[in-house]
Amino acid sequence: MRIGAVLLAAGQGSRIGGSPKALLQLRGLSFLEHHLIALNAVGVSQVVVVTGFYYQSVETIAQQFPVKVVRNSTPELGQASSVRLGIEAIGSEFDAIFMLLCDQPFIGRAELTLLLKEFSRLANLKGGLSSTPEIILIPEVAGQRGNPTLFSGAVMRAILASPDQLSCRQYADLHPELMTFLKTDNAHFVIDIDTPEDLRLLTQKAL
Repeated sequence: MRIGAVLLAAGQGSRIGGSPKALLQLRGLSFLEHHLIALNAVGVSQVVVVTGFYYQSVETIAQQFPVKVVRNSTPELGQASSVRLGIEAIGSEFDAIFMLLCDQPFIGRAELTLLLKEFSRLANLKGGLSSTPEIILIPEVAGQRGNPTLFSGAVMRAILASPDQLSCRQYADLHPELMTFLKTDNAHFVIDIDTPEDLRLLTQKAL
């Protein structure tokens, strides 16, 4: 299975004090490094890292890995603009494409593997990858929608061809029939870091 990934690292981090969340630390590594190591471990062949605010410091870390860096020159327009840049850069020549947020430090090899296994199962039910099934796979924990999301190449091609320059979330909301929710009790899919209190609790968990 050919796997790609878009990793969003363009945010301003205003709620956490105006610092890049991608460079916050967990167990001696930045969140960005944790994600890139995990993606490599599950066989992702191409990663696009979208930068924006603090692009210089984020790109310094990202470029230590074999990734493609895309800079959002207008990150103030919000996450959807970064998503669109990322999917245009990654393209659709993959069987499965992860869309990841850089502020979820507990997303690792186990979580990505779980999503890939479920994606493979769904693809086989729809005739196999050669039949280019349309799949949007979303983790769900206790009724809460989580991340990352996994898109099939067929869905990514449809998003890129949409005349309205849609983001992945916008396209998914317009096509609920394509969405499958992977119900799990793994809270890592819904833990993100938005505030200093989130960071304090994260540090405690990591000790």
